[in-house]
Amino acid sequence: MYAVLVTGGKQYRVMQGETLRVEKLDVEEGKSVEFDNVLMLGDGDKVTLGDALKGALVSATVKSHGRADKIRIIKFRRRKHHMKQQGHRQHYTEIEITGISAPGGKKSNKE
Repeated sequence: MYAVLVTGGKQYRVMQGETLRVEKLDVEEGKSVEFDNVLMLGDGDKVTLGDALKGALVSATVKSHGRADKIRIIKFRRRKHHMKQQGHRQHYTEIEITGISAPGGKKSNKE
């Protein structure tokens, strides 16, 4: 079973047992978090969309917090004596998906 969830303005296709990095969440390491903004559930050939997903949850545990590699931003205007350099490191939270529950309360425990 897989699900498509929204967090941090991005959509992620997740399955149970997967580890992924999302935008920083304000949750301590080791705690669990539930995502209720589920856009799609799929189980083999069956796909569920729309209003049928009210009550669907994706649960996960927070493994760690960190910062991604530095991204260098350079703005350069040739022949104008103008160059601007900037760097940015994005904060992230690494989570592990522990369960996907369908709206009827059916929970997936397959691995």
